[in-house]
Amino acid sequence: MATTRMMIVRRLGLAVLTVVVCSADLVSQQGPAAPNSSAASSSSVKEFPVNMKQSVTAGATPVGTKVQAKLVVATLVDGTVFPQNTLFSGEVIESVAKSATDPSRVAIRMDSAQWKNGSAPIKVYLTAWFYPVIAAMGQDLSYGPPKPASQTWNGAGTYPDSNSPASRPFPSQDMSRSAESAPESPVYTVSKRRVPMKDVESEGNNDGAVAITSKRFNIRLDKLTTYVLATGDLPAGGPSPGSASTK
Repeated sequence: MATTRMMIVRRLGLAVLTVVVCSADLVSQQGPAAPNSSAASSSSVKEFPVNMKQSVTAGATPVGTKVQAKLVVATLVDGTVFPQNTLFSGEVIESVAKSATDPSRVAIRMDSAQWKNGSAPIKVYLTAWFYPVIAAMGQDLSYGPPKPASQTWNGAGTYPDSNSPASRPFPSQDMSRSAESAPESPVYTVSKRRVPMKDVESEGNNDGAVAITSKRFNIRLDKLTTYVLATGDLPAGGPSPGSASTK
């Protein structure tokens, strides 16, 4: 009887051990948990800082109008380098003027990118982000360098007449703070961070398309502002337009 009981206990122990080993094998086969879908989709959004080649006005520019934009800085996306001045081509897919009850709406989709030695199909949309122009104090460029005996001015030709304002020397430390001193003038540069356009919002739909809207005014895009094209709506922040890549 004792021998029979010991055999039963041994068999039960082996059965439990087998179940534990099989469960461990199943867990190891399942692998790590899938990443958060929202985080993955956010990190996959690609963006391009561009200048429009033409103006676009909500309600005035018809749907179907062909548009182009030029890339401000070389951008690396998914292993492909889009060189500076890459030309994006697409069309206006929404254009609605502001009314008493509805906001103005503009949607632009770019379908292709072309540069000197290559091209790529792409689908990106105008977003509600842009890179503002900021001013910094700098040297007044109307003042020229000291005039040497025999040299050209900046290698571009002969020096101007000595009576010309352009031939006046840069102010030196010996000069008094008088009218002869060069006043500082602002130097304008593009900001290193994108910001949202004031009173403009982005709206996405189930197809991934993005439109921008405004309840305050009719949206008008000009040819001087650096706008942002992207594969979807963008989170706050963003890379510098002076960087060589966007990941």
